[in-house]
Amino acid sequence: MRMSQLIVALALSMFIAAPAIAQTTTVKPAPAATAAKPAAAALLDINSASKAELDALPQIGSARADAIIKGRPYKGKDDLINKKIIPQNAYDAIKDKIIAKQK
Repeated sequence: MRMSQLIVALALSMFIAAPAIAQTTTVKPAPAATAAKPAAAALLDINSASKAELDALPQIGSARADAIIKGRPYKGKDDLINKKIIPQNAYDAIKDKIIAKQK
């Protein structure tokens, strides 16, 4: 009789432990979290950037770089849209790479 109770107890414990084991996941560090910090330090200030630095941004060529310089100073980076300096698609391409610092 003891052997049958032991087998039943063992079988029941497997039913209890199996869902807990199936739900465990391994946690991997997100590579974006470590890469975000250097990117934040590399923001380009549109109020003081040179024409060459602005020209290096995606979808910003020589003419748009000149327009950005001519429209200075900016209170915020969204002034590029509000003042109609660049189109929305160009702003979307650079908005995570720029900042408008105040003096």
